[in-house]
Amino acid sequence: MTEAEARLAAFRESAEQRLTLLYGSERAATVTDQLIGLLNRYQPAIYHHTRAADWDETDNILITYGDAIRNREEPGLLQLERFLEAFYPNLISNIHLLPFYPYSSDDGFSVIDFKQVRDTVGQWDHIDALARRFGIMFDLVLNHCSRENLWFIEYIQNVEPGCNYFIELDPNTDVSMVTRPRSSPLAAPINTHRGTRYVWATFSEDQIDLNYANPDVLLAMMDVFLFYLSKGARLVRLDAVAFLWKQLGTSCIHLPETHEVVKLMRDIVEAIAPWVILVTETNVPHEENLSYFGDCDEASMVYQFALPPLLLYTLNRGNADLLTNWAMSLAPPPPQCTYLNFTASHDGIGLRALEGILPAYEIQSLLDCMHQFGGYVSMKANPNGKDSPYEINISYFDALKGTRTGPDQWQVERFLCSQTLMMSLQGIPGFYLQSLIGTPNDIAGVERTGRLRSINRKTWQWTDLNQVMTDERSSSYVVSQELARRITLRGQQKAFHPEARQRVIDLDSAFFILRRDAEDSRVYGIFNVTATPRTLDLTRLLPSQEAWVYQDLISDEEINSNVELTVSPYQVIWLVPVRE
Repeated sequence: MTEAEARLAAFRESAEQRLTLLYGSERAATVTDQLIGLLNRYQPAIYHHTRAADWDETDNILITYGDAIRNREEPGLLQLERFLEAFYPNLISNIHLLPFYPYSSDDGFSVIDFKQVRDTVGQWDHIDALARRFGIMFDLVLNHCSRENLWFIEYIQNVEPGCNYFIELDPNTDVSMVTRPRSSPLAAPINTHRGTRYVWATFSEDQIDLNYANPDVLLAMMDVFLFYLSKGARLVRLDAVAFLWKQLGTSCIHLPETHEVVKLMRDIVEAIAPWVILVTETNVPHEENLSYFGDCDEASMVYQFALPPLLLYTLNRGNADLLTNWAMSLAPPPPQCTYLNFTASHDGIGLRALEGILPAYEIQSLLDCMHQFGGYVSMKANPNGKDSPYEINISYFDALKGTRTGPDQWQVERFLCSQTLMMSLQGIPGFYLQSLIGTPNDIAGVERTGRLRSINRKTWQWTDLNQVMTDERSSSYVVSQELARRITLRGQQKAFHPEARQRVIDLDSAFFILRRDAEDSRVYGIFNVTATPRTLDLTRLLPSQEAWVYQDLISDEEINSNVELTVSPYQVIWLVPVRE
C-alpha cells in the first residue's frame, strides 16, 4: 500500500465515524463512499504547494478584495500585483482574497456562484498566476448562499436538489435562544411556487442558510472545498463556520456537529493536501474562538478577534493595563497551530470578543469616541429581545485619529504603533489593504451603498492610489513606507517566528512590553501607548547577566542597558542584544 493509499484508507475510517455522528450509521457508509468519490475525482488536480503547511517569521497575510484597486477595464488582480510590486516588493507572503465570486450583496459574502470569478476581479488564470507567487487564502462561504444562487432558485421552484437545501421555519417559532450577529428577523419571507415560505437567514434576507442536516448539502459544499484546493488554495477560511449546524432549542452556535464538520474538513486536508491550512472565522469571545483548534484536529489557525478592539481601547485610553493582562493570560497555541493577528478587516471592529473583559460603560464610552471620529455602530439581536452593539464600523486609521480627549497630531504615530504591536505578537500578522494604505473613512461609500461596512471597503482607482502613495506629504506615503520597512525588519528576526516563545512584562501602565525568544534570537518590544513622552528604567526590564549594549532595530540606535530610556509618544522600540 502506498503512502497516498494509506492516507485515504485512514480517511475512510475517520470520515465514517464523523458522518455516523452527523447522520446516523445507516447513512454514514453511503455518504462516506460519495465523499471518497469526490476525493478521487479531485485529487489528481490538487495544486501541490512546494512549501509545507508551516510558517516562519517571514510569513504575513494581506487581506483584500481582488478588485479593491481598479484601472479602466483591466482585472483587479493585475492592479493588486502592480500595487505590491510598487510599494511592498517581496514583502507579502500570503494573500487572503476576500470572496471573488459573483454575488448579490454584502460585497461578496452572498455568493451566487461558488465556482466562478467575477469580471472585475479577473479569471481563474489570474488566480492561478497569483497562487504561483503567493500563498492564496480562499473564502469558503459555507454557512449560506445568495437568493440568486441556483440552489435557491430551485428551492423557489420546488425542484431538486435545491428544494431540500434550506431550512423552513414557521414565522411564529420561538427562536429566542438562537445566537444572532444581526438584528434582522431570523425567518426571511420568500415567495415560492408553493406560496410564501419562511427560511432560516442568520445574516440577512439575501443570505439564506444551508441545511447541513441534509448530507447532500455537506457533499455539495465539500465539492466546492475540493474545487478550491484544485485551484491553488494554500489556506482556506471557513466563513461564519460557528453557525453551521442548526437545532432549535439550542443557541445554534458552536454545536458539536459543527465541530465534526470542521474535523472532517481537516481530515480531507490531511488525506490529500497536507500543506493546506484551515482557518476558522469565529467572531466570538476568546475561549469560544479557541475551541476551533480542537485537539489539534480542527483549524490550524484562528483569528485573534479580541486584539482589534483591545488594542483600540488601549491606544484610545493611553493605558496598557487591560491589554497587558489579557496578553499575559493567553496560552501558547497548540502544536502546529497559530493565531492570525490583525487589527482591521473588511468587517467592522468586533465587540463580542470584549465580553467578560471590558465593562459595558467602558465599551459605550469607546463607541461615543468612535462616533466623534466619524464611525458607526452595528447592532445585534439578543435572546432577551433587545439589541446591543456588535461591531464598530470605521477605518482603523481614523479610529486612531485621537484619544478619549479628542483628535490630536499623533494619528500616524499611533496607527504605526498599533500595526507594529500587532506584528510583534505570537502568531502571523494580517494586514488589511486599507491599513497598508492608511485609508481614512470612506463616508461617500456608505452614502452610495447604504451599508455601514462600506466605510472601510474603499475601492481605489489606480491613478488616485498611486498619487497618494508617492506624495511624500500624504499620510499614505508615510504609513506605507514605514510599514514596509518594519515588515522587512521583522522578517529578519527568528524571534518573530510564530512559534517563538512570548513573555508579556508588566512594568508600567504607559507601556506594553513583551519579549520574544527563539534560538540565538531575542527581541524586546517596547510600546509607549500614550500621547506623552515616558521614561523607562531599563534595569527593571533587562536581566543583569545579559548584554549591556542593545540595538533598537527600528531607530538603529545603540542603547546601554543601565539607562533611563525616554520613549516618545507612540514610539516603538525593538530591542536586541548587541554585545556583552
